[in-house]
Amino acid sequence: MVNPDKGRGGLYVELSLTGAERARLRELAPGPVWFAEPGTMSRSDARALAEADTALGNPRADRVANAPRLKWLQLASVGIDDYLGLDWPVLGRRLTVTNLGDVFADPVAQSCLAGILALHRGIDLLSGLRAEGSWAKSAVRPRLRLLTGARVLVLGRGSIARRFAELLSPFGCPVTHFARGSGDIRTLAELDERLPGFDVVVGLLPGTPETSGLLDARRLALLRPGAVLVNAGRGSLVDEEALVSGLTSGRLGGAVLDVTGEEPLPIGNPLWTCPGVVLTQHTAGGSTDESARVVDLFADNWRRFHTGSPLCNPVQWSRGF
Repeated sequence: MVNPDKGRGGLYVELSLTGAERARLRELAPGPVWFAEPGTMSRSDARALAEADTALGNPRADRVANAPRLKWLQLASVGIDDYLGLDWPVLGRRLTVTNLGDVFADPVAQSCLAGILALHRGIDLLSGLRAEGSWAKSAVRPRLRLLTGARVLVLGRGSIARRFAELLSPFGCPVTHFARGSGDIRTLAELDERLPGFDVVVGLLPGTPETSGLLDARRLALLRPGAVLVNAGRGSLVDEEALVSGLTSGRLGGAVLDVTGEEPLPIGNPLWTCPGVVLTQHTAGGSTDESARVVDLFADNWRRFHTGSPLCNPVQWSRGF
């Protein structure tokens, strides 16, 4: 599948990078390197992609499908949702796609933990009171909760899920994983039976037809009173209308949402003002060295590509991730 012939068509890059990172890619690639502004795709960009045999970033799916020389695309994301509609039984004969795999494991896991602690320790509420200039110590202090010993269900068993479980270790939290075929909970029937037993439920699943709407109104109603929901996988996992209802009524203890069904979240969406919501706006994977780590992974895969070695994090289109 992968051709080790060194990139006569050159490298197409659609990613925000520093000058040093761009220089590193120019040194890496023996042919021409084209840098495009992410999300714009001008006619010149489209021509450059059509002539490239390797690419880094997330170019438009239709342009990828119409890039006849492209042999390998390294996505600058874990998610592959924008490309699922392409004809991969045909396109996959000439094009290998890799994603970022575990590059975001630490930052996403830390953001999940930070959001949970913010809810349990009242940081989100206190930040709002500070903005209002309101002192409410006596009202807030009795409401603060401890994460210590909380029973946690993680939906997923990938690299982020495993790292998140590691971060919970000092808090003495029993962690259970739901994952078809490899989790502590493997079936939907068992998931329904055990959902009421958890204090925190964390969604870290990929976006597939099987995971879409998994936490629907019926399953959200199974969560125990005061439970906290975290979603850092895909917005399609959760019935947001039912979630807002559970939070507004006070039955649920809060939600940490890095992803939502529609992004950017529209003005007027109730999640902007719903009580008990920590909304991190799909930033959980971010860090000051994010682009450097992406380039590191690409450089490693570049060497593999040109020596005929197996690439890291190949996308399995038949499984949807």
